Amino acid sequence: MKDIEIKLENSHITKDSGIKGFVEVNYAGKFDSIVVNAQILGSSELVTYTTCNNKQLPHTVSRLFISKESMMENKAEFTAVINFEPKESHDIKFRVSIIEQHKEIENDQIFATIST
Repeated sequence: MKDIEIKLENSHITKDSGIKGFVEVNYAGKFDSIVVNAQILGSSELVTYTTCNNKQLPHTVSRLFISKESMMENKAEFTAVINFEPKESHDIKFRVSIIEQHKEIENDQIFATIST
């Protein structure tokens, strides 16, 4: 079992589909938070996060910080979107990291594809 794992509801993404993701932390040590970010490979466009743990974020962000206290049973879920019309397919790398005192302890990553 991984110390931290990220999963996506669907790995094929279009402009109008929301990206629903899930994170589970199985790390036995201490940690302060987790951070989720995404990189659209071959593009300078961003993925923006709109909800975290079923709550609307006050501002859309391109890097999602989730404190340990806001995670029920060391689990979190998020929704993200892309805000551009892709002219070609791109791979997206989602990466989640466990943070303890400003240091990355463990991480996991998963890939998805943006379709035109």
